[in-house]
Amino acid sequence: MRILTLLLAALWLAPAALAQTTPIAADSATVAPVPAVTAVEPAPAATASATAVKPPKNPADKPSFIPAPVLFYEPETGFAAGATFLPTWRHGRDTTVRKSNGRLGGWFSQKKQLNLQLSHTIFTRQERYLLIGDIQYFDYPIFFYGVGNDTKKEDESEIAYKLLTINQRALKSIHRYTFLGLQYRFADLRSLRPKLELNNEETGPNLYYSELTPREKEPFRISGAGPTFIYDSRDVILSTFKGAYLDLQALFNLKGLGSDYTFTRYVVDGRYFQPLGSNRTIWASQVIGTFHNGTVPFRELGNLGGVSLLRGIYEGRFRDRQLLAAQTEIRHHLFWRLNGAVFAGVGQVAPHLQDMSFSGIKLAGGAGVRFQFNRRDRLNIRFDYGVGSGGNSGLYFGVNEAF
Repeated sequence: MRILTLLLAALWLAPAALAQTTPIAADSATVAPVPAVTAVEPAPAATASATAVKPPKNPADKPSFIPAPVLFYEPETGFAAGATFLPTWRHGRDTTVRKSNGRLGGWFSQKKQLNLQLSHTIFTRQERYLLIGDIQYFDYPIFFYGVGNDTKKEDESEIAYKLLTINQRALKSIHRYTFLGLQYRFADLRSLRPKLELNNEETGPNLYYSELTPREKEPFRISGAGPTFIYDSRDVILSTFKGAYLDLQALFNLKGLGSDYTFTRYVVDGRYFQPLGSNRTIWASQVIGTFHNGTVPFRELGNLGGVSLLRGIYEGRFRDRQLLAAQTEIRHHLFWRLNGAVFAGVGQVAPHLQDMSFSGIKLAGGAGVRFQFNRRDRLNIRFDYGVGSGGNSGLYFGVNEAF
């Protein structure tokens, strides 16, 4: 376990050391200020004063409001269709302020899954404040394999639920690229049920009956708050060429806040981006850890897999109280609006950190293509194919990069 921790730390610290010697460019060039205008009073004792004139508005800063159709296939959903609305804009005329973005959309899948999402990342003028949040609604079945790092594919059980989550963070700038603030998270899970009966002849017993406690089968709410710290020097948030990102969170879910479960969650998310020779080829890497103590319901545990973390492993194929994972990828511009990527990752879950070992590491990797439908703001639609531990593989759809 100590060796695994050292390897993950080395993967993060090595790029961080390089970042100290690599200049980080702003999102775009700064517009030169217009020279001051001197006004002369008609009185004999005239005095000169300078009147500041706002710089002209950059045509490239015109807000973008682009709707996009959604059509994809994933192991978790089957075929799905919908639409998404992707606004991007900048507050003020200072081009060193990075662009804000939002997302409003939803989709419905062939497995009768419904997903609705409203999210935002907002930089205020002069980046004094950073506001991050999302509201999501889920109503669909998932495959449940139980809890732990050694769950079996043959135990695959289908369960369904309705889930509403609200995440909001408000941070204040304390130094360049550095923000400190508070966060709040709310989750409401209802209508948890098995999709198949207890003694199904083809799939065997549904783990809903044997793995979930009576309390976990009941509707529950999670409500928590805590401090959050972000260092973010990425040039463009949605599709980064260079920069570093570090996100530290502590979330205290308490009965006094209306939570049915009392537990604490700590999150460490570090990312690094570096061009390899030119902006045609980008190396991106991420190390992430999610750690819990207290009484944690199954839906709130750390999950390996999915569209963003270890593509190639079904989301939730392995879940437990503690999670460590690292992934890296190379992104390369091919031609026209098309880009390609290859990626690989490792990860593990366990009830306690000391339970992790080399033999328990899960692997995932694959390749994909991106279509850049908005060159100015680097908005991509990506299609990835991945394979991973646990007997899983699949095609993944996403808007912008996985991380």
